[in-house]
Amino acid sequence: MANIPLVDLGAQHRQIADEVARGFAGILETTSFILGKEVKQFEEAYAAFVGARHCVAVANGTDALELALRATGIGPGAEVILPTNTFIATALAVARAGATPVLVDCEPVHYMLDVAAVAKKITPRTRAIMPVDLYGQVPPMEAIEALAQKHDLAIVEDAAQAQGAKRNGRGAGTFGVAAGTSFYPGKNLGAYGDGGAVTTSSDEVAAKVRALRNYGSEVKYHHPETGFNSRLDTLQAVVLLAKLKRLAAWNEARRAAARRYDELLAAVPGIVLPRTAEGNEHIWHLYVVRVARRDEVLKKLNADGIGAGIHYPVPVHLQGAFKHLGHKPGDFPIAERTSSEILSLPMFGEITADQQARVVDRLKAALG
Repeated sequence: MANIPLVDLGAQHRQIADEVARGFAGILETTSFILGKEVKQFEEAYAAFVGARHCVAVANGTDALELALRATGIGPGAEVILPTNTFIATALAVARAGATPVLVDCEPVHYMLDVAAVAKKITPRTRAIMPVDLYGQVPPMEAIEALAQKHDLAIVEDAAQAQGAKRNGRGAGTFGVAAGTSFYPGKNLGAYGDGGAVTTSSDEVAAKVRALRNYGSEVKYHHPETGFNSRLDTLQAVVLLAKLKRLAAWNEARRAAARRYDELLAAVPGIVLPRTAEGNEHIWHLYVVRVARRDEVLKKLNADGIGAGIHYPVPVHLQGAFKHLGHKPGDFPIAERTSSEILSLPMFGEITADQQARVVDRLKAALG
């Protein structure tokens, strides 16, 4: 019996293979490999998709977050508050910008940053809050925006897991002064390699990011500031344009798959199912349950050919890269407990009912 992957990129590619091949052929003919017209076409299309005025495509999602911070004026001496329950790139982007990551615990239901904890961590050095759109939905941005306005803080959104998600009608990637997203292949909108983008409705921030991504230059060979080499390849723009046309339908297919999991798992003891926060349109980048003896369950599933995973097994405050922040086990108990119980089940738009039934069957067996 065939294995079931965590995400089936091959099934997705087969839907766009001809269109991508034609696009690649055109790029190979024109040799416009860097910042070709397709990059601009994608930027305009993605900005319209999320509801922002600007999209600036860059080399990867970590760069997108860093450049968004830098363009917002966040740098040395600043503190940026973010959740410890996130992929390490969120914190790395803050550190790479020269600022200090200030970590907070997550709330226990949706595992996104605890707004009350954010309020307690604000100091005179705090300059920004970086909320993370986790697993496919947006945190309570209204409360975060009110807190930011009260203390004159910027919001730089990590929207890497929520391409197409909405909160009360607003698109992920449009909250705050800027947002960074990732087009890593496994994302809902994934390239065939690394890629990322900054979305913003600020003309000033967009212009700043465009210069920063291109060696600090707006005019060729003139570099008024130190910049970076962080540009989306034109070949990747071809892939992203083809996928973007289908993203809404693919996200809807993920919603249907999530509902199917909900039904199949509703009566299974020992499992905590994921929940959608009120006001959110979830796009189910990941379908994350909680179980006891998680590592044992995961090992059994993988041995049975089920591509389950963990997002994320080690909170940022317990990573060696950030030991200088001085945290210890027990500092963020909800994130620590969550990280020992969460389990990501296979989730992709093309997953079949039979595949999901098999995942659930094997999960029941692993739970005993």
